[in-house]
Amino acid sequence: MKPPPFEYHAPRELGEALRVLAEVRGKVLAGGQSLIPMLNMRLAAPEHLVDINRVASLSALEAGERGVRVGALVRHAEAERAGVHPLVTRALKLVAHPVIRNRGTVVGSLVHADPAAELPAVLALLGGHVRVARWDGGRITERDVSAPDFFTGPMESAVEPGELAVSAFFPAPAPGSGTAFEEVSRRHGDYALAGVCAVVTVDDEGVSAARVACAGVGPVPLVVDLGGEDDWAAAAARVRDAAEPEGDIHATAAYRRHLVGVLAERALRNAAREGAAARGA
Repeated sequence: MKPPPFEYHAPRELGEALRVLAEVRGKVLAGGQSLIPMLNMRLAAPEHLVDINRVASLSALEAGERGVRVGALVRHAEAERAGVHPLVTRALKLVAHPVIRNRGTVVGSLVHADPAAELPAVLALLGGHVRVARWDGGRITERDVSAPDFFTGPMESAVEPGELAVSAFFPAPAPGSGTAFEEVSRRHGDYALAGVCAVVTVDDEGVSAARVACAGVGPVPLVVDLGGEDDWAAAAARVRDAAEPEGDIHATAAYRRHLVGVLAERALRNAAREGAAARGA
């Protein structure tokens, strides 16, 4: 199939891109790994397509002590190779196939807001945010939207008409922390039936903090703060009870609920093991 007709825009500067978005109601093209199939299947029919691939300022990947800021044009593969954040790197290895990771973008995946995707769960778990910009009264204005507010529903984000998500910030785990990401999919590269990422912080007295985020078991990423819990079977039961999955042709709701409990226990154990090793290093 072919996409419906649209007017194509190829701005070279951020201000130009935002001015175009302020004037027309259109879709933004970055990696296009979700948008192009939607256009070809006529699930989206924008009158305008704004290609931001020539806006060089959106290609930055900046790592620091506080965390990692990823520009809107940073590809999955580029961020994976950089290895600047342990949990982000783990998640990226699970995203689709290499050919898709070579073109797909980190920020684009967040804006797409698929509840089964890995990166929204990671952003939610870490308490990160997405920076959104717009053209307002002849100047660029920006706002940071925290993960709990950014994901508003399945395939829905807080990016409003006329706005562009320009970057995402993934905070660094606390010292003494370990991370893990566990998921099960029907085939390699498919969206997971359920996925769980975890961060466990270990100090001299044992586990001081544990959190998990789940993908594929609700309309938005499910985050469960487990405090200092170190009974991983009991923690997994709490996660399983909090999940509200729906059944479909791939798995029943009951199976997904069971699966998220199994994955939560596994992820927590692995993250705790890594945290203990980091503490002793």
